[in-house]
Order: sequence, then structure tokens, then C-alpha cells
Amino acid sequence: MEQNQLRKLKREQLLEMMLHQQQVIEKQEQKILALEEALNEKRIRLEKAGSIAEAALALNEVFEAAQKAADDYLLSIQSQAQERGHQADV
Repeated sequence: MEQNQLRKLKREQLLEMMLHQQQVIEKQEQKILALEEALNEKRIRLEKAGSIAEAALALNEVFEAAQKAADDYLLSIQSQAQERGHQADV
């Protein structure tokens, strides 16, 4: 509305308009709060997902190292067994 139109309104009409505007503002503030909360929840989920992915990679490295150690141990046992077998033949 233009200023001239606003000046022609009665006090009661202006107060009703102000009340309506206040209600609109309050609804928008509630919506903003809800959207901010949803955004924060998504950020937390993304951070957790990143942490879980990092943990999975770290565990994968641990399992790979454990598998390598187990393979090395088996090779060592097999070598010792072969050496004992050759010594028994001599």
C-alpha cells in the first residue's frame, strides 16, 4: 500500500494490519527455526557419515596389516617345516 492509502485508514484498520503482519512474522520465524534445525541435523548426519567412512578406512588398513602379518607367519611356518623336512632326509 502507498503512504496516502495508509493515512486514510482508520486506527482500527491499521492495528489489524499490524496484527496480521506480526502473525506473518511469527510464522516465518517458526519456519526459519524449523529449517535451521533440519539443516543442523543434516550437518550432523554428514559429519557422522564422514567419521564412519574414516573409521571404515582405518579399520580396513588394520585388517590389511593383520592379514599381511598372518600371511608372513604362515610363510615362516611353511619355510621352517620345509627346512625340517630336508634335514630329516639328510
